[in-house]
Amino acid sequence: MRNYQQTSFHSPAKIVETQCVAPAKGEVCIQVAAASVNFSDLLLAKGTYQDTPSLPFTPGLEFSGRVVACGEGVNADLKNMRVTAYAGAGGFAEFACAPAERCLILPDALEYDVAAGLQVAWGTSHIALSQRAKLKEGETLLVLGAGGGVGLSAVTMGKLLGARVVAVARGAEKLKAAQLAGADHLIDSDSMDVRDEMIALGRADVVYDPVGGALFNAAFRSCNPGARILIIGFASGEVPEIAANHALVKNIDLIGINWSAYWAFAPEVVLASGRMLLNWAADGKIDANIHHRFPLAEIEDALDLLRSRKSRGKIIIYPTSEPV
Repeated sequence: MRNYQQTSFHSPAKIVETQCVAPAKGEVCIQVAAASVNFSDLLLAKGTYQDTPSLPFTPGLEFSGRVVACGEGVNADLKNMRVTAYAGAGGFAEFACAPAERCLILPDALEYDVAAGLQVAWGTSHIALSQRAKLKEGETLLVLGAGGGVGLSAVTMGKLLGARVVAVARGAEKLKAAQLAGADHLIDSDSMDVRDEMIALGRADVVYDPVGGALFNAAFRSCNPGARILIIGFASGEVPEIAANHALVKNIDLIGINWSAYWAFAPEVVLASGRMLLNWAADGKIDANIHHRFPLAEIEDALDLLRSRKSRGKIIIYPTSEPV
């Protein structure tokens, strides 16, 4: 099989031909129809992601396809099922193994690429906003990095939960995508002062921040008393220093959200959220916001698009042209 394999943290991964690996106990082998590209894949390539596997490995945290083999202890009825899986790695290949307990069977109406783009981005936004921040109807949600896949999911999720959504993104193209996702107000971080604009809009009750850096500081300074700030990630490359005394004075909650960690301490939360999201997508209530599609042979172009922060929405890799 073709496999985008990482053999060193000091050189790029390469597409190589390798043998298909048989599923281990508790695993299934999946013929991969579509795999989603996430910011975490860039961290995996550097060896800086919190769950980086041992070398050599294949990036690709989440993917969808058809089960072709079941390992020991797995219900044989899963064979030939259409599933989406979160394996933490392996998706950028024609075949990949995943724990059976991390696979969700797809609704008949749902396409592979849509399912592949839902788990990390939409799962993060769903759990973060509905469970961690407990976003209420009528509250104001400020979404930073609203033009990317995670940010766009937060915009739509905020609207589904009844919030007024303010989207912050760089440039007209990304802001247009946020508007189409349901944003009520738009702030261009390239040309506008985020803090001043947000204060003029009545300040934020909840902040969704996958960016960090200067935008975190601007958002922090434009929060209402009692606000909740969701710390999703640091796409800017800068981890902000937080003045704990300011959080105390303004009664601001700082809430870390690491979606993948839920598999270790509360897998039932992720599975329940995932099933709900798949059904919502099948019913047309949400969309994976796929804006970029690449065959496996062009995966470097896909990663460069994400690395340069020029992507809009989700990036999907199609590892095979064969029927799945």
